[in-house]
Amino acid sequence: MKLFPYAHATHPQWRMAVGLVLAQLRARMALPDHAAAPPLGIVYITDHYVAEAEAILETLGAELPEVIDWAGTVGIGVSANNAEYFDEPALCVMLCDLPPEHYRVFSGVAPLGTLATGSFQAHTALLHADPQLPDLPELIAELAERTATGYLFGGLAASRQGSVQFAVGGNGNIRGHGGASGVFHGGLSGVAFGEGIALVSRVTQGCRPVGAVHRITGAQDNVITGLDGEPALDVLLRELGVSLERSQQALAAVRNTLVGLQSAEDGAASDLVGRTGHFGVDTRVRHIIGLDPARHGVAVAERVAPGMRMAFCQRNAQAARADLVRICAEIREELEPEEMPLATAAALAAPQAESAPHLARRIAGALYVSCAGRGGPHFGGPNAELQIVRHALGDVPLVGFFAGGEIARHHVYGYTGVLTVFARG
Repeated sequence: MKLFPYAHATHPQWRMAVGLVLAQLRARMALPDHAAAPPLGIVYITDHYVAEAEAILETLGAELPEVIDWAGTVGIGVSANNAEYFDEPALCVMLCDLPPEHYRVFSGVAPLGTLATGSFQAHTALLHADPQLPDLPELIAELAERTATGYLFGGLAASRQGSVQFAVGGNGNIRGHGGASGVFHGGLSGVAFGEGIALVSRVTQGCRPVGAVHRITGAQDNVITGLDGEPALDVLLRELGVSLERSQQALAAVRNTLVGLQSAEDGAASDLVGRTGHFGVDTRVRHIIGLDPARHGVAVAERVAPGMRMAFCQRNAQAARADLVRICAEIREELEPEEMPLATAAALAAPQAESAPHLARRIAGALYVSCAGRGGPHFGGPNAELQIVRHALGDVPLVGFFAGGEIARHHVYGYTGVLTVFARG
């Protein structure tokens, strides 16, 4: 497996942007250490190009006939190695050098189906989803069960112009497509990977707890009424140090507060808050959507039940930066076990040029799905989030998008990043 060619561009005219991307891809495909004829393309566009989605996919397919499969979606922003494009017309593309027999593109008209399809068996999957899809958490959980590992990674489309997804398999002849163009509005789509594709994926959180970890002892639908036997609203106000008697101050504090939730089953396997103070991988951050003084309850943007654990939290750039560096270090150490931890730490502390990958680096390419509420502005400046990834992970091929929700395992997260790398043998 060679390095994955990738490209990114912005331009008010989509044809110009696609032309710039094609020029970059062809230049990289001509390099000896990059794949010359990769069969799978991943494409992400910003919502400025939604109306031209079909034309973009048709042009890419016509100009890159060696690419027989395509997947992707739309985001408020898109990203590539060291670059972020927010609120501007842009796209990014990565061509994956993977054996066609080890992956399958799926969509609403060509679903993943059962675990085994012929000789192919899905072990994990890149998933793109419409955020307006009814019963979305249940559908994602069901899809995860169709993979051998139960692990999904990806994100929800984010667009002000309508949600689109790309899914084309077998040079456009994906079974069940019929007259479909490969651009879909709604549903689920993505790429399932077999056991022969080596992946490493991590979730990075972006919030810091502002109080203790609690167990939900009273709940109805999406309203938490009891925490550790106390009224939930009383606990919230106490931990924020505010009172409803000063309503404006209290409401301002509540607006800046979110909730980290963990189901009872997940709580048996991991901590809500790790030893370093960051949320664990099974913690899902949700908005507080209202207060219920009559029941002394706190309404959140997810159904809750007694037995779940939770902690009130707030977005924190310093915590997000530290956790992003942490997952990059974990990935490097997992892919390079021969390197001593001290060497990895030295690489992370080195200038950018010195932290670039050496020839033995096992990363062929990477996908990074981050929350639309993160990105450079949250991390302190333009491109700051992707610059952290590049400095910590090295100068590797990478594309991604800024999503309306991030998918990892069988959960939908918020204010997180999901970083997945393809490992070379």
